Amino acid sequence: MRRLILLFVTTVLLSGCSNSNWRTASREPAGIAPNPMLVNEAVIEFYGADAFSWRGWFAVHTWLAIKPENANEYTVYEVVGWRVKRGLPALTKYTTTTPDRYWYGAKPEKFLSITGDKAAKLIPDIIAAAERYPWANEYTLLPGPNSNTFPAWIGLQVKELELEMPFSAIGSGYADSDTDNELTVEKN
Repeated sequence: MRRLILLFVTTVLLSGCSNSNWRTASREPAGIAPNPMLVNEAVIEFYGADAFSWRGWFAVHTWLAIKPENANEYTVYEVVGWRVKRGLPALTKYTTTTPDRYWYGAKPEKFLSITGDKAAKLIPDIIAAAERYPWANEYTLLPGPNSNTFPAWIGLQVKELELEMPFSAIGSGYADSDTDNELTVEKN
């Protein structure tokens, strides 16, 4: 009986992903980000989506997108663990018109959106904080630093964001566990 229960639990956990092959999993835009070709105001958005595979039952992957005023694209910042295994930095930055893409089959949700003058004022602070992220070349699933550590760290550096990470953002607490890296953005 114990083996049957273990087999059932294992099957349920392994089937937790909507797509078992990351190569074919959806990366389509979710349609929840303001279209940068139509929206001129500055935009800051934080997204989270269920982590890939069975991890999605417990945790999310989070990332940040910024669009300065009158920009035609967003700059997306995210931490991806497999980049480290390839000798690349964990923290990646790229531009796109679709910052709200599915995370390998999982539809993202916005957990913070700031637009207009407040976003325009905070974007330089976010960029400055991202440039000094202390774990840009590191990734550890538990306890961190991982994909959730970066947005949480940005939130600690730019307090005006009033960022509250999702409960399932495992690794976000790593950002405030290292007091040596609590370097706040200086205001001009």
